[in-house]
Amino acid sequence: MKLTKKRVLALVMAGVMALSLCACGGGSGDYPTKGINVICPWGAGGGTDACLRAFTNAMGKDLGQTLTVDNVTGGGGITGHQAIADAEADGYTIGMITFELSTYKPLGTSDLTWESYEPLCRVNTDAATVTVATKWANDNNIKDLAGFIDYCKAHPGEVQMGGSSAASVWHIAGGYLMNATGIDIQMVTYQEGAAAAVKDAAGGFINGVTVSLAEARSFIESGDLTCLGVMSDERNSAFPDVPTCAEQGFDVKYFTQRGMAVPKDTPAEIKTRLEDACKKAIEDPEFVEFMNNNGQAISFLDSAGYAEFLEQSATDVAEAMKAVNLV
Repeated sequence: MKLTKKRVLALVMAGVMALSLCACGGGSGDYPTKGINVICPWGAGGGTDACLRAFTNAMGKDLGQTLTVDNVTGGGGITGHQAIADAEADGYTIGMITFELSTYKPLGTSDLTWESYEPLCRVNTDAATVTVATKWANDNNIKDLAGFIDYCKAHPGEVQMGGSSAASVWHIAGGYLMNATGIDIQMVTYQEGAAAAVKDAAGGFINGVTVSLAEARSFIESGDLTCLGVMSDERNSAFPDVPTCAEQGFDVKYFTQRGMAVPKDTPAEIKTRLEDACKKAIEDPEFVEFMNNNGQAISFLDSAGYAEFLEQSATDVAEAMKAVNLV
C-alpha cells in the first residue's frame, strides 16, 4: 500500500493519541495504570477510616496499584460523600459510603442518596443491640428481650435508652426498635458520641443503650451492662451466648454499614474490574485478621446485592427517623 502524505499524517496522529491515552491512564482496557485516590467521608483513626485503609490495602494487591485514602471530612459526612459523587468518573477516584447517606435527604441537609453513585460492594456492618443496665434489669426482673418489651409496654415513655448524637446511627436504632416492637421509649442523645451513653448506662443514669456490642463490650464484660439482643441475622462471634432479637421472636435488624462506590457513569469495564478486586479483597487473610481483631464484622454484598440493600435501607431509615421525631 502506497503511503501518501495524508496517510502518514494520520498514522502519526493516531500514535500520538495512543501515547497520550497511556500517559493519562486512559484506555479503560488497561485500567488501572496509576494510583487510585480513595475518599473517606470521616476522620482519620475512626471506625470507617480503619476499615477502609485495611480494605484498600487488600484491593491494591489485586489491582497492582497503590490506593491512597484521603479523609474529606465535614458536614456530618456530607462533604466527603459529595466529593465521591462529584469526582471524575474514570476509576481513579473511588470512595466509601456509609449509613449516614440514608439520612441526608429526609433531614433536608443534602440531595445525596445511594442513587448518586454506582455501588461496588458492601464491606462491613455493625449491628445495634438492646443493652441495659444490669442492676436496673435485675431490680425489675428483666431477664430477656421479651421481659424488656413487656416492661416498656407497661411503662410507656418511661424507659430511657441512649445512642449517640441526634440523627446518628445509634439514635435512629431506637426508632427501629420502637417500630418493630410497638414500644414507646425515650431516646437520649449524646453529642459527644456513644461512649458517653454507654458510660451513663453503666452508671445507672439511663436504663440502657442501642449501640453496637463493640462499643459496649468493656461494660458488658465487667457485668455493669447486659446485652439482651443483637439486631442482626446472626450472633456476634465475640458474644456467642447473646441471642439475636429475631431468635427471640422480634424481627428487628439494624446496623451501621460501610461500602465501596464510584461516581455515576463510571465505564462498565472499570466498574467490573473494581468489583473483582473487592471480591478478592474481602477474603484477603490480612484484611480478615484485621477486622476480627478490630471487632468489625465482614458483611459482603456484591454490587447488585448492595444496591438492593441501599434502596430498602433508604425507606427503612426514613421510617425509623419519624419514630424518634427527626422528620
